[in-house]
Amino acid sequence: MDLVNHLTDRLLFAVPKKGRLYEKCCQLLNGADIQFRRSNRLDIALSTNLPIALIFLPAADIPVFVGEGNCDLGITGLDQIKEADMFESIEDLLDLQFGSCKLQIQVPAEGDITSAEQLVGKKIVSSFTKLATDYFSELEGNVAKPTTSIRYVGGSVEASCALGVADAIVDLVESGETMKAAGLKPLETILETSAHLISSKKPRYPELVEKIHQRFEGILAAKKYVLCNYNAARSILPTVLTITPGRRSATVSPLEKKEGEDEEWIAVSSMVEKKKIGDIMDELKKAGATDILVFEINNCRV
Repeated sequence: MDLVNHLTDRLLFAVPKKGRLYEKCCQLLNGADIQFRRSNRLDIALSTNLPIALIFLPAADIPVFVGEGNCDLGITGLDQIKEADMFESIEDLLDLQFGSCKLQIQVPAEGDITSAEQLVGKKIVSSFTKLATDYFSELEGNVAKPTTSIRYVGGSVEASCALGVADAIVDLVESGETMKAAGLKPLETILETSAHLISSKKPRYPELVEKIHQRFEGILAAKKYVLCNYNAARSILPTVLTITPGRRSATVSPLEKKEGEDEEWIAVSSMVEKKKIGDIMDELKKAGATDILVFEINNCRV
């Protein structure tokens, strides 16, 4: 009864209990300063610094618990949201930019199938039966062949063709090495997916939902951007600002004019995409900027 009372007084946050998303989710929660301790034998953990209860669930179940249950927030794959057909019941708050992979049709590499249309009327095995059915139903509208058989298999989907129960599979693919080892090759990509932060359409604690949303946005921005500081003559300000416009805008501050200087100088601070910083520093130097410094961003709010 004490645990039930604890849960009614807290925001319920559903996160994957295992699999490809679990470790990244834990890192994200840590970066957002959601502190908790999870017992190995329990799938519920109470935050020690925020009124949050973390509920560890299979990723496939999370869209339903958020869309139809009492969970205020959840992290799950875009593929699971679409498979559960829950987009109208949840708010898709944020693409968390991890857990990226593709939901693909894979066929035997040594076979003669070269297009998805050739699979109409054949046997397909998948753990994503809704998405597979939707895809092949569209094809069947244009090809006069018998209805395609879609069969559910929960694990080791990649072995289905070799074991003779399928002509093709529909499954998530990351590197593709597992599929190659099973003698398969990609035919079509049905969906590109990644982890998403979702919320109930009517969360019980909307202010706390927004706080967590903002923290996650800050973590993602900190990973994407660095802070670039430099000095420049005011006459070249329009040029350097085109090089470093900032995420929204750059911060420009006047510098004290030294004796004997003919031109006024300014200091510029701007968020710049980390992957472009080398080229940007070169362009700034070429334009006449000096004292160019780059700082990592540990966390932020955007």
